[in-house]
Amino acid sequence: MTTIPQHFANREAAAELLAHRLASYAGKHPLVLAIPRGALPMGRIIANTLHGDLDVVLVRKIGAPGNPEYAIGAVDEDGRIWTDPMASRLGIDAQYIRDEAARQLEVIKARRAQYTPIHPAIDPQGRIVIVVDDGVATGATLGAALRLLRQQRPARLIAAFAVAPPDTIAQLRPLADDLVYLAAPKPFYAVGEFFTDFREVKDEEVLEILRETSPRQEPEQP
Repeated sequence: MTTIPQHFANREAAAELLAHRLASYAGKHPLVLAIPRGALPMGRIIANTLHGDLDVVLVRKIGAPGNPEYAIGAVDEDGRIWTDPMASRLGIDAQYIRDEAARQLEVIKARRAQYTPIHPAIDPQGRIVIVVDDGVATGATLGAALRLLRQQRPARLIAAFAVAPPDTIAQLRPLADDLVYLAAPKPFYAVGEFFTDFREVKDEEVLEILRETSPRQEPEQP
């Protein structure tokens, strides 16, 4: 049995390990949906290894006031807002959540407009769908992605990520048919602490990956 570390050299190393864990889906033409930007390099490795298609699922976290990296909720591409119970416990104003969700939805729309010309969206209906994230802290963003995709009727919905705290994994479990992950450490402070190299993935790299993996278009008939 392969020993899985709780610390990873980089996203690519974690993706190789996840692909091994997901080997049962090889040959079943899965649709791998990465959450941009950080999960795109991982999604490419997993899709290539499993001989599947790669695309993105566009959701954005809603960060806490004064601490934007701490997710208190998320908004999906359809504009639905999902809030974490922690938001009410922290006394965060509902208007702040609506305003921040609207701001993040504009980012989603801009990304879709940027991505679609080079990589048309792939319909997940009836497909084995694997949603990939590099790591999960509160679960707000990944949870929003899973809820959005469940409504699009995939044949099977899997969430795959390198690392998350045990309580977040428990919250995500009802949202997917399967969770595939590498480590569930406790204590857990931030995803980046479990990677030696957790560099920011730039827009240019995302666009390059999407160009390389764009669904092939059939040539027009004369």
